[in-house]
Amino acid sequence: MPEPRTLFVTGGSSGIGAAVVRMAARPGLTVLLHYGGNRDGAAQVAEEARAKGAEVHLLQADLADPDSVAPMIAEAAALADPDLPLDLVNNAGVVDATATIMEMTPARLTRMFAINVVSAILVARGAVELMRRHGAGGAIVNTSSVAARLGSGNQFLDYAASKGAIDSFTLGLADELAAEGIRVNAVRPGLIDTDIHGKGGEPDRARRLAHNVPMKRTGSAEEVASAILWLLSDGASYVTRTLVDVAGGR
Repeated sequence: MPEPRTLFVTGGSSGIGAAVVRMAARPGLTVLLHYGGNRDGAAQVAEEARAKGAEVHLLQADLADPDSVAPMIAEAAALADPDLPLDLVNNAGVVDATATIMEMTPARLTRMFAINVVSAILVARGAVELMRRHGAGGAIVNTSSVAARLGSGNQFLDYAASKGAIDSFTLGLADELAAEGIRVNAVRPGLIDTDIHGKGGEPDRARRLAHNVPMKRTGSAEEVASAILWLLSDGASYVTRTLVDVAGGR
């Protein structure tokens, strides 16, 4: 039977985060499931995970405000069993409407980087504190994007830049924590058919652009979640400082 442990997932109410929780759920697993505004979605994911035997706690925080991270970490610390190892899926993120650089406002950029970069780094810092409390290592998987290397000019230049920052953060944090037995990796999804495209004003964007992917199809949240769960697993025990593309060859 797999060992009891705690899984902390940000952005777990839909998309990739929800798929991670659903696929990971099992007896002995405690899930700390963060959501921003979609409480109904988070509650549904939690119900499905509990049906598989997991213990699930919901944590709400608006990561557009980095000051919301510390209270969430304090709540996570109160809920996480200090005798159990903890892993983090640092997944929460946003995209905005398609725009060129001349259309990008300070407010848009501030929100994008507050959620996708500043809060992500602060969440990781809090998770490392919890991992050190246990003292038996752990794993962090950050959700980046292939946009980090494509640039996404004339579309999502700011989103791509924020994910480039996550790539750099992943590499540096992996170096910093490797000697403690804490592994840090990232997945870089490509055109994944989730509702993030609708939030950016283009609900069929992934399907519309699928012809640009060498595999000629979109990916699923479950395919990305499978890569994340492998990176968390003992099967990846010698894997750190690695960026895994889940992008159909794009």
